[in-house]
Amino acid sequence: MGEQWFDLQGHRGARGLWPENTLGGFERALSLGVHTLELDCALTRDGVVVISHDPQLNPDHTRDAAGRFLSGPGPLIHALDYAELATYDVGRIRPGTAYERAHPQQQPIDGERIPRLAELYALIERNAANSVHLNVEVKTFPLQPELTATPAVFTAALLAVVAASGMAARTTIQCFDWRVLNCVHHLAPGLATGALTDQQGADDTVQFERAAASPWLGGLDARGFGGSVPRLAQASGAGTWSPDYLDLGHAQVAEARALGLKVIPWTVNDPADMLRIIAMGVDGLITDRPDLALQVLRAQGPAVRVGGRV
Repeated sequence: MGEQWFDLQGHRGARGLWPENTLGGFERALSLGVHTLELDCALTRDGVVVISHDPQLNPDHTRDAAGRFLSGPGPLIHALDYAELATYDVGRIRPGTAYERAHPQQQPIDGERIPRLAELYALIERNAANSVHLNVEVKTFPLQPELTATPAVFTAALLAVVAASGMAARTTIQCFDWRVLNCVHHLAPGLATGALTDQQGADDTVQFERAAASPWLGGLDARGFGGSVPRLAQASGAGTWSPDYLDLGHAQVAEARALGLKVIPWTVNDPADMLRIIAMGVDGLITDRPDLALQVLRAQGPAVRVGGRV
């Protein structure tokens, strides 16, 4: 087997180490050696594309202008202008939360704000990180359309930022809501896309057993694909399939690769799981702990190198 390039993606920057989806976190992830920054985006009321996983302010890591943690879920980002959003501090986890227990090694960076996507592109340019890629997840919700702008409006605003960055060739747009992928393929047909899937319990977006087509699949009906998620992902038009790593096995990886898809599962944090997933022949992985993933990958020897497009 020849040399293999492996796409190591830092989830929300490197959420297990530094505040998620913040410029400080992204910059530290770059210094660590992450090849692709994975992140989420939202759209403000005045049309600014910002970096946030949650459609509304999360009390687990959001403080107001007075430094107080929010007592409950905050306002929708889509209901705030960017100037209002920028008053909140997202640089520290609220003590005693499940979020803190899940990420006990996260180091705070007080004063971090929810950044604009354009600011992250500028940070990459300032750091002369010419080989770094972005994997941008659009957060829209077919069953809760009131939480965000429509897929068409959201996608158009995002693509304008990507085009202005000059880094479109190093940007992938991914989404669980495949209506967004349809919009990207229509508006920017050369841009790389990733089809996210989840088959875990109530979070199932594929819904093979559903009596009607899943609302997450952009008009595709999973029942017509013989139980094959790779074939479904290929039909979405995406070049990458990103499943929950718990849904992945050797057979699915082999099938996806035979269909011409890259396979980059999420979110793999335990070194034993990383080893198991890498052995399946995936093209990369998304992780909260890229420091641990780098240790695992370096132990593979010179046959596996981090970086590049697999």
